[in-house]
Amino acid sequence: MLGRTVLGALLPGTALLAAGARRIGWTVLGGALVLAAVLAWLATAGRDVAVRLAVNPTALLLIIVGAVGIAVVWALVIIAGYRMLAPDDTTRAQHVLGGAVVTLLALGVAAPPFEVAHLAAVQRNLVSNLFTDDVQSATVEATPLWDKERVNVLLLGGDGGDGREGVRTDTVIVASIDTDTGATTTFSLPRNLQELPFPEDSPLADVYPDGFWSGSESESLLNAVYRNGPADNPDVLGPTDNPGADFLKLGVGEALGLTIDYYVLVNLDGFSRLVDALGGITVNVNYWVPINGEPTIGILPDDYIAPGPNQHMDGQRALHFARGRFGLTDYQRMDRQRCMIDAIVAAADPVTLLRQYQELAATTQDIVSTDIPQSVVPAFADLALKVKGAGIRSVVFDDTVITPAYPDYDEMRFVVQTALGSEAPASPAGTATAGSTPAAPAGEAPASGSAAAPSPAPAGGGGSAASPADDVADACAYDRAAAEEALAEGEPPTRRG
Repeated sequence: MLGRTVLGALLPGTALLAAGARRIGWTVLGGALVLAAVLAWLATAGRDVAVRLAVNPTALLLIIVGAVGIAVVWALVIIAGYRMLAPDDTTRAQHVLGGAVVTLLALGVAAPPFEVAHLAAVQRNLVSNLFTDDVQSATVEATPLWDKERVNVLLLGGDGGDGREGVRTDTVIVASIDTDTGATTTFSLPRNLQELPFPEDSPLADVYPDGFWSGSESESLLNAVYRNGPADNPDVLGPTDNPGADFLKLGVGEALGLTIDYYVLVNLDGFSRLVDALGGITVNVNYWVPINGEPTIGILPDDYIAPGPNQHMDGQRALHFARGRFGLTDYQRMDRQRCMIDAIVAAADPVTLLRQYQELAATTQDIVSTDIPQSVVPAFADLALKVKGAGIRSVVFDDTVITPAYPDYDEMRFVVQTALGSEAPASPAGTATAGSTPAAPAGEAPASGSAAAPSPAPAGGGGSAASPADDVADACAYDRAAAEEALAEGEPPTRRG
């Protein structure tokens, strides 16, 4: 009796069949097999459908209701099977033992569906709060995603946090995605880019005819546009939930010759919580990375992260790794931030994601903002699957390609069009042609002179030049020679002396 009850818990309906209730038994067993087949299909060939369901609030609500219903029905089927199988002469002691076993079985089979319902509720809350259809934006067009040949997303890393006034977007990357193939090229811009232009038909072109300016050179860099533009000229773009993002979408789009469709802003200060939720990240360190310090006024760092391979970092240390720049270049910091993102992706294994999903989802809501409408999210989910299969290429506008203080925006647009494989105009006369070679695919060394070539380490910076001649294709790899040289030179000065 108990053996058949246990089998009925594993294969719902079999206990009912053994008890003679064939019609209901076959119905339950058939339903269970169909459900198992559907779940197997969603996990394999139907993953694109599963992704669309995971970003649809209505579908997630149905999943919650369905999972709870399955849990209740499954438990009732176990109880009914036991009651029907129990003979009339079953003693009280046997009933007590059987009841305990049935209770444990019912709780055991109900736990997974209830966990699915819980995760679906967390996901629904995340999607509903992060993406809305009533977003106000001065730059989002109503054109459906699939009617665009390319969709361009502005990725911003906001350097906000305790003790910092406003948000500075020290990370500015545009991801340009071919909606047909998913082929993606990213364009990274330096934080100290000056004279950001705006489209002629934008009201910002009248306000900034010679490029963005906010009273001083240090307050007019690219990383200050998000904060200072709306502060200096409030309401110039009309109703919008995030005027700083719209300033950057228009300016960066004009600089690159692209129409920026959406933005995603991630507050780097929140990355520490994200890293801690993942149990830490592991990165390679090839030179001394400063902790705190203010280079503009000569305040020395509190400490340094020493060079070494496979260093496991908690959230706070990872944040120092991403932010440190005393004595280093902005391009090195850009490289480390990309390495940190890679490390976060590597740490996000399925087991960790499931175990920590509630904390991860809560952290995501706290540190991410966007103007992507909820109605577009399913299409983005489809596109994400294409991007994963097509791969990503990268172009970095470092000081080997442009001079940030005197940028040649015509040349930058030429580099962009060449990298995207479009019919590029002739390279502007008298300008460098660093971008005339298409960007190298991720994971491959770029051709000499390419805009994707990594920038060299500064003199005395403790790192060797990451150039094609060095055959260094991955800026995140451990460079033993550079690390040992940096260690031999000793730790740079700190406030400790």
